[in-house]
Amino acid sequence: MLVHLKELLKHAADHEYTLGAFNVENLETTLGVVRAAVAKRSPIILQVSETSIRYAGLKAITNIVQTISSVEAGVIPIALHLDHGKTFRSVAECIRVGFSSIMMDASDMPFMENVLLTKQAVDFAHGREVLVQGELGVVRGLEEVSPEERAKLMTKPEEAEEYVRKTGVDALAVAVGNVHGIIKMRKGNPDLDLGRLEAIHNAIPAIPLVLHGASGLPQSEIFEGMKRGIRIINIDTEIRLSFTNALREMLMKNPTVFDPRELLSPSIQAIQRVVEAKLEMFGSAGKATLINKV
Repeated sequence: MLVHLKELLKHAADHEYTLGAFNVENLETTLGVVRAAVAKRSPIILQVSETSIRYAGLKAITNIVQTISSVEAGVIPIALHLDHGKTFRSVAECIRVGFSSIMMDASDMPFMENVLLTKQAVDFAHGREVLVQGELGVVRGLEEVSPEERAKLMTKPEEAEEYVRKTGVDALAVAVGNVHGIIKMRKGNPDLDLGRLEAIHNAIPAIPLVLHGASGLPQSEIFEGMKRGIRIINIDTEIRLSFTNALREMLMKNPTVFDPRELLSPSIQAIQRVVEAKLEMFGSAGKATLINKV
């Protein structure tokens, strides 16, 4: 069932676990993620990016999420979130179709422009009881910038309190060594700057922190991040890899199969396995039962 993200964040904070936010872009990815949540009795966030909206269409992907959340998930609580909204138009459109949370990503902008654009989204969203995630610092792919440049783009702890105070965001995505993209899956993730993350958390202890680019991070770093205020962890690349790897294998082993349903079923199952492992790692497995009893 679809619920407001506010409910899930409060429950995660009260029960000391982290919410998994999983990117979906079609029926198959949505089925894989939701079936994992059902199997593990875990609350989850389904998130849709601007690029996925351009691919599938906003109404289409929203209807898929709403239907699967109702039919497949039953009483498992699911929140719907816009990931990396770059324009006010995207934010407004997603709010109008029922998203309970949006991200206004103006992290590429100078500090004050980021504040102004994010504050505009916050004012609009809060008037409609929708949560807003902002981003301070810039998360780049491993191939996009050098380690030295990446360090310069990380979230500055001394700016975090000012940013939150001036924008009024409900959650903050941080850049603490985390990276986007596929290259890290081949070359290895850089270490998170846990000292920086702890300083950010100390500066804004009441604000849930969000870790983007978490695919491939080892369990040890995930645990250390959770101790330092991370309440949402985004997973996208591992979902894509599990989907496409399973599909390639199916096509190679079964060249005569032409039924898309038969070809895509292993991909759904592969996504489910990945997400189930993440839900165990994040400590959210079994927590849906607690929510349902409240």
